[in-house]
Amino acid sequence: MGEADWRKPRVGHFIGGDWVDSASGRSYLNRSPWSGETLSEVAAGDIEDADRAVAAAHAAFGGWARTLPHERQLVFLRAADALERRGEEVLAALAAETGCGATFGGVQLGFAIKLLRQAAQLAYRPAGELLPSDLDGTTAMAVRRPVGVVAAIAPWNASLTLAGRAIVGPLALGNTVVLKPSEDSPYTGGALWAEILHEAGLPAGALNVVTHAPGEAGGIGDALLASPLVKRINFTGSTPTGRRLAEKAGRHLKRVVLQLSGQNPLIVAGDADLDYAVNAATFGAFVHQGQVCMCARRVYVERPLADEFAERFAARASALPVGDPSDPATVVGPVINEWALALIDRRVQEAVELGARVLAGGVPKPPCYPATVLTDVPDEAEIAQGETFGPVVVLETVDSAEEAVARANASDFGLVASVITGDRPRGLRLASALDVGIVHVNDQPVNDEPQMPFGGVKDTGWGRFGLGFAAEEFCDLQWITVRDQDREFPF
Repeated sequence: MGEADWRKPRVGHFIGGDWVDSASGRSYLNRSPWSGETLSEVAAGDIEDADRAVAAAHAAFGGWARTLPHERQLVFLRAADALERRGEEVLAALAAETGCGATFGGVQLGFAIKLLRQAAQLAYRPAGELLPSDLDGTTAMAVRRPVGVVAAIAPWNASLTLAGRAIVGPLALGNTVVLKPSEDSPYTGGALWAEILHEAGLPAGALNVVTHAPGEAGGIGDALLASPLVKRINFTGSTPTGRRLAEKAGRHLKRVVLQLSGQNPLIVAGDADLDYAVNAATFGAFVHQGQVCMCARRVYVERPLADEFAERFAARASALPVGDPSDPATVVGPVINEWALALIDRRVQEAVELGARVLAGGVPKPPCYPATVLTDVPDEAEIAQGETFGPVVVLETVDSAEEAVARANASDFGLVASVITGDRPRGLRLASALDVGIVHVNDQPVNDEPQMPFGGVKDTGWGRFGLGFAAEEFCDLQWITVRDQDREFPF
């Protein structure tokens, strides 16, 4: 299926149940990262549009929060069915808009469908608990209730999954949402969700989507932060942007959920199955051309396996097909834009100038960057310190898995790690020593399920996404007491 099969000539804001243009009348062109073709003309929003969306969400909150459980449940079940029916179209849109190949597109689609179906049961989850009280005749309760308007800021890299994760949990708990997708994914990370949920019967105003032109996210973000009607912010993106957002949110005493950068280690113990470890590392490093927050950025291999692992891993990376994301054979498609391509190449070249060796890749093939394996990368290289969002991985030999853990823990980031070993108890011991929010033993790091507590520690952010934990982030806890008899007062 090609781009023309899904493409929308115009993508507007979705506010109060209607598709509308920007108040200013401005727009921008959304282009394919692979072909450069124009996919849509997109509304370029500003502060006025953000304020309109917040007002619509606030007006809709009372009605949606009081919706009966079975009615709320049906919305999410119908939305899951609608998304499943449109699966082929959605995969084509992901390929065209974000360069997402068939493998990762299928991962995103499957996650989103499960997310909606699991969210349907939240309407029937207990909303509180009875608490013991030392006051005779008092019944005490802790009750969770939706906070109101939630602002969701989602990135382009896993646009369907991450926008869905940002909005579905809050909505299922009775909140209303204003979603700001990336300018690089206004349809698959924004308008598509509005289409699906509106078709499923979500009331007007419960979900609102505001898009913006490149370089103009700041004004909308500031408006969402400043509005007293917005009670929570959830953001997925880079640590520098998340830090600025958190600083501004602090001035407004506004709670935020942040899922930020990672520099995720994959540790291969000396007793690991070599073939399995190579296969796992190849997928974990290069799926969606490394543009996933969970991708392995550093692979540590214990010395007994190091040479053979490096040879096999580099050979696998070199053989990965590069090209058109709509071709099912493609593994490494285009990076999201020219700026990203230039940044990846600059960091690789800097590492080489500082003494790194290139075992595979290392030469851009615009608009793609091939799967690249570096070794002997010095610690001062930029690629060794921060998150490089692309198909580049650093390979390092260690004398022990414990040394790998220590090196991994020296990072400022702490999203996800993985350990591959033939000794499962040892794997669990290593997992418990890693300073990250998520560890997978005998797997690679790119894993997610809607019900799991997804999030990191250190500079990777605050809070946890995941339907099983959404109430902790997007509900307020209220203490209520009821007296069954009059109380005596001392005066």
